[in-house]
Amino acid sequence: MEPRRNREADINVAKYIKFVIPINPTTKKNSTRIVINKRTGKYMVIPSEKYKKYEEQCIAFVPHLGIDYPVNIKAVYYRGTKHKVDLCNLHECLLDVLVKYGCIADDNSHIVVSMDGSRVFYDKDNPRTEVWIERIEEDGEENRN
Repeated sequence: MEPRRNREADINVAKYIKFVIPINPTTKKNSTRIVINKRTGKYMVIPSEKYKKYEEQCIAFVPHLGIDYPVNIKAVYYRGTKHKVDLCNLHECLLDVLVKYGCIADDNSHIVVSMDGSRVFYDKDNPRTEVWIERIEEDGEENRN
């Protein structure tokens, strides 16, 4: 989504996109399940029921933007418990949801170039994830792998 521009001053009016996912943030890695593929007989690791439910509930709150340019995604997670959690696991879950529902085209390093400003807090009364997506104008893009 291209930011609107003020024609007189030629400055960005919309610096970022913000939305809230009003569901207790979860991770994909905890409580994974090992099952046997009935067709091949091989073992597979699949996400927990808790994660699948979270992922399904997110569809109502994630905008379909199709972002395919470099962005910083700032995610502030407000969890309903004080249990320790790895920030990178919360990021993995969020990015998978953003890709699944078309907010971002992919979560590779050419699109999600940073996740600066992300934090985890406790809020038992209002667990949620606040997401800011900001376009990054990169100098020296030819040096990226």
